[in-house]
Amino acid sequence: MFAVYITHPQIRLEPDVPVPRWGLSEIGIARAEKAAQCNWAQQLSRFLSSDETKALETAAIMARASGAEVEVLEHSGENDRSATGFLIPEEFEKAANWFFANPEQSFHGWERAIDAQKRIVTAVTSVLDRHDPAQPIAFVGHGGVGTLLKCHLAGLPISRTHDQLPGGGCLYAFSLADRSLACDWTAMELWQGWQK
Repeated sequence: MFAVYITHPQIRLEPDVPVPRWGLSEIGIARAEKAAQCNWAQQLSRFLSSDETKALETAAIMARASGAEVEVLEHSGENDRSATGFLIPEEFEKAANWFFANPEQSFHGWERAIDAQKRIVTAVTSVLDRHDPAQPIAFVGHGGVGTLLKCHLAGLPISRTHDQLPGGGCLYAFSLADRSLACDWTAMELWQGWQK
């Protein structure tokens, strides 16, 4: 059986709103709704989401397909970037590159990549250790910590080369039996489901 890590799709950029409270854009909502119609989404028994608005909105749309409840997973939010506040997209991409390239250092007060990785791995593992491996489960969150989790699962060093596709709204799957990666980042609405 499988688990999926799903990232929120496109968002509304709102410079005057704290980043964790940004919501999905119309495109993001449409993509989540399309993914929710996929057979694999309807098989999911649990949805655990970070407490950030864009992730919660994604999880709520997806969970309706299977009738599952959305649970908030503490300590699973995106890497803390509050020290710099809003960065225009070009500057954010430069900062994100630096964040991944220097995992043991802080970018102008950001949470370090190694700390964010430990946090997301601990959060996800705490659920999986108590979860029935016969029941497929979804974690809904963010590209940065999702990539850090993927690197851990695959036994890879932290690197942005393992990041999701542009635009977000991607997922990867991993086995609940041994937690090995089963597929790389794929657009959420295009994934064909678990391949045995």
